[in-house]
Amino acid sequence: MADEANNNSAANLGFERHLWQAADALRSNMDAAEYKHVVLGLIFLKYISDAFEEYHARLEAERAQGADPEDPDEYRAVNIFWVPMEARWSHLLANAKQPTIGKTVDDALLAIERDNPTLKGVLPKDYAHPRLDKQRLGQLIDLIGNIGLGDEANRSRDILGRVYEYFLSQFASAEGKKGGQFYTPRCVVRLLVAMLAPYNGRVFDPCCGSGGMFVQSFEFVTAHATGNSNGGRGRARADISIFGQESNHTTWRLAKMNLAIRGIDGNLGQEHADSFHHDLHPDLKADYVLANPPFNDSDWRGDLLKDDKRWKYGTPPASNANFAWVQHFIYHLAPTGLAGFVLANGSMSSNQSGEGEIRKNLVEADLVDCMVALPGQLFYSTQIPVCLWFMTRDKRNSRFRDRRGETLFIDARQLGTMIDRVHRQLTDEDIGKMAETYHAWRGDKDSQAQYEDVPGFCKAATLDDIRQHGHILTPGRYVGAAEIEDDGEPFEDKMARLTAELRDQTAQATKLEALIWANLEDIGYGG
Repeated sequence: MADEANNNSAANLGFERHLWQAADALRSNMDAAEYKHVVLGLIFLKYISDAFEEYHARLEAERAQGADPEDPDEYRAVNIFWVPMEARWSHLLANAKQPTIGKTVDDALLAIERDNPTLKGVLPKDYAHPRLDKQRLGQLIDLIGNIGLGDEANRSRDILGRVYEYFLSQFASAEGKKGGQFYTPRCVVRLLVAMLAPYNGRVFDPCCGSGGMFVQSFEFVTAHATGNSNGGRGRARADISIFGQESNHTTWRLAKMNLAIRGIDGNLGQEHADSFHHDLHPDLKADYVLANPPFNDSDWRGDLLKDDKRWKYGTPPASNANFAWVQHFIYHLAPTGLAGFVLANGSMSSNQSGEGEIRKNLVEADLVDCMVALPGQLFYSTQIPVCLWFMTRDKRNSRFRDRRGETLFIDARQLGTMIDRVHRQLTDEDIGKMAETYHAWRGDKDSQAQYEDVPGFCKAATLDDIRQHGHILTPGRYVGAAEIEDDGEPFEDKMARLTAELRDQTAQATKLEALIWANLEDIGYGG
């Protein structure tokens, strides 16, 4: 990741890139998809061991007052994981050079799961496998051992959370297309969260990947509670409850660890499961749905769900799950709930296999609140541009103004900054601009801005406007072209100047062409 990446980056700690480079150098020939569990499992283990050791030292100092540093309940009472003797980092470090270090790590993780039921079945336990070079594993333990992660000072800076997220993003990049299955770029998640503003209530992501939506929701609430947000309004801390589901077992484990390292309680189900065919939260009605479902998924076995009760607005085609996801989100929304999610651009205009009719029904039901077209190259998994959909059950929601019959369109395709040759990133300013535009339009009570249409960027459209465009929801159709600033130069003067420049450049081109042919003739190729 580029050195100049701003605070939008997954981490900005100074050492995270060097840590990644060192850890990646130890990967050898192991596939990134496998190696991420090796590294992230050790980082998690170091974190909980640091937190444990710090509190253990405190209890040791208070032994005369009756404290027992070997009593697991002392740690559980303050929300610190109990780490048994064989799982403590000092024990791993002492055995890092032994050929049996793989089994030692596996035994440590098994012991932690045994003594901490919330982690049962979550931690990776494949360190003894022959394909993992034990010498390199020992070096990796030494490397991670040099970083303080779980002590109080580093917890307050969320160093582990930021290192963990940085590594997730780098593994996503290394895995390419497959990386999109577990990681949504931080800037996209931050944009979704900033626009929805989930201050309190139930937050649901039925395709939660590694849990980034939940982490950002908590960070949003915390920032606004302390006045550290961009808005700096410092409102009171609100409570959000986390509900999620993930179909991939290893990704589900990543999500469980991602929440655990931040002390976030969440209901991700007792197992991984397919949201369409085995809904783990069938009765949940969420206040907020945030999601990044798989793009254009053709392998969702939709032919088995033709008469499903969720398809209120039309049966989605078995060849594409886009509108199955949309209707799954709507089904789980509370009466005043809001949803924000990522979809491929085709969802805004496709008329194949009945998708246009479903989109029309969603528009006519007045569920579509806002559409955002994003620039390309934001994702590790695909270079195609994507869009954000924002939907609401009730546009008369008392939190905002009455927006019935209106939809906001935002064209953000020109926003973002390239952070390397193939990846773009939305800046804090980009995110703030889009979120404030949406909040001003919908009438947030805290919004200080007055909404107005901006040609080329945003447009408040009516239901009749959308009907005239055949229920196609591409923002570019509505926002028009950006106004071109008048530079103040009279037309006649500008044409005279440009004509003179063209004449001069043409003359130079003629001279260069003659020089090139002369040089070719000198070496026998000018004939």
